[in-house]
Amino acid sequence: MKKVITYGTYDLLHQGHINLLRRAKELGDYLIVGVTNDNFDRERGKLNVCNNVLERVEAVKATGLADQIIIEDYFGQKIDDIQKYDVDIFAIGSDWEGKFDYLNEYCKVVYLPRTEGISSTMLREEKKTVIKVGVVGCGRIAKRFIPEAQFVTGIEIIGAYDNNSSALDEFVKNNALSKAYSSFEEMLGDVDAVYVATPHLSHYTYSKQALLAKKHVLCEIPLVLEKEQAKELYKLAEEQGVILMEANKTAHCPAFNHLMVMIKSGAIGEVVDIEASLSRLLLDKTRREFDPEQAGGSMYESAVYPLLPIFKLLGIDYTKLNIYSRMENGVDVYTKGVMQYPNAVCSFKIGLGVKTEGNLVISGTKGYAYVQAPWWKTDYFELRYEDQNNNKKYFYKWDGEGLRYEIQEWMSCIINKRFSSARLRRRESIAMAEVMQQFTERKNFNEI
Repeated sequence: MKKVITYGTYDLLHQGHINLLRRAKELGDYLIVGVTNDNFDRERGKLNVCNNVLERVEAVKATGLADQIIIEDYFGQKIDDIQKYDVDIFAIGSDWEGKFDYLNEYCKVVYLPRTEGISSTMLREEKKTVIKVGVVGCGRIAKRFIPEAQFVTGIEIIGAYDNNSSALDEFVKNNALSKAYSSFEEMLGDVDAVYVATPHLSHYTYSKQALLAKKHVLCEIPLVLEKEQAKELYKLAEEQGVILMEANKTAHCPAFNHLMVMIKSGAIGEVVDIEASLSRLLLDKTRREFDPEQAGGSMYESAVYPLLPIFKLLGIDYTKLNIYSRMENGVDVYTKGVMQYPNAVCSFKIGLGVKTEGNLVISGTKGYAYVQAPWWKTDYFELRYEDQNNNKKYFYKWDGEGLRYEIQEWMSCIINKRFSSARLRRRESIAMAEVMQQFTERKNFNEI
């Protein structure tokens, strides 16, 4: 049996893709199609891909031309796959002429003619929807958002609003935006979507007002501090036909997502323990983070990050939560949480006035995963085993501030009308709000 292998992104699957797959199929008896995964696309600078990897795999499958579909994860994988699957022919589009000649050492390389007049790039341009975005809140995080958004296609930031007029004017001027809005209502009249980067306690009000106006919302962490408010907002978004997403950059980080996939696939066996820590030593106690009237403190500021791997790997149905906090002037400068599951236990440590090692350790029945500090900006992790010869290290690229990953996913959800992202499910975001609420209500709370 003669085996043929080909690769592609297959974004917005079109007749050109189908023709190429058919030509590849005719070269042999068995066709293997490699579909690039989302992380690999990002590493190659493809932040404008419209369909996620699951959608692209389903599209290829629906053609009926692929006998086997595999995922392309990394540079150099083609050689590994050719040897692994005993491939006879590597086929690729003629626009890559000469680029894969090095594979002739392993199999025959064939460059197939492309279908003229059609490509994914052309289709993206034709259906290109530019989402006009307004920024609410002109603080530190919003200042990072503007340059990060420049790396994502389909987004245009046209103006901003802040109840602090001097901060607003400075923000608009420094970022060359077209308008400083005098009211939030005025901005809603001009935009398709809003990025909410205001203090925590105003997230609910701004997000709800935008959703009621049928505007898409990307809201900074934490989305809200009460479970019912989170449920209400997500339900409202779906009723209004718009996208609401919590801006947790770690959830959309390529390396973090690959780690989650590997662990869910059984790379370290059954997960029985997760330890996640995140801390900063902020010496200026006049900052908003230390103001109890502004929902300051470690829990509200940072807990969504360590809760993320816990909920992704073990789900939201924990059986018990104990919270231990060191309080100063009405805010927690350090908090430790211990969560129990039927077959696992987890702990998280967060601090604004206490320093600890900011790493992530996930323990399993076959080995464990280790992510060094700062794990929430994952660019490297290790899988470690009893036999150290089996240990593996994984390296990735972390681009800029990392916000471009969440912005790209937000745009993708808007374009493809996906109300929930697999990287941070609505139920997980709601569960995080519930943990915040338990802390607020001092449930299972212990002061240290």
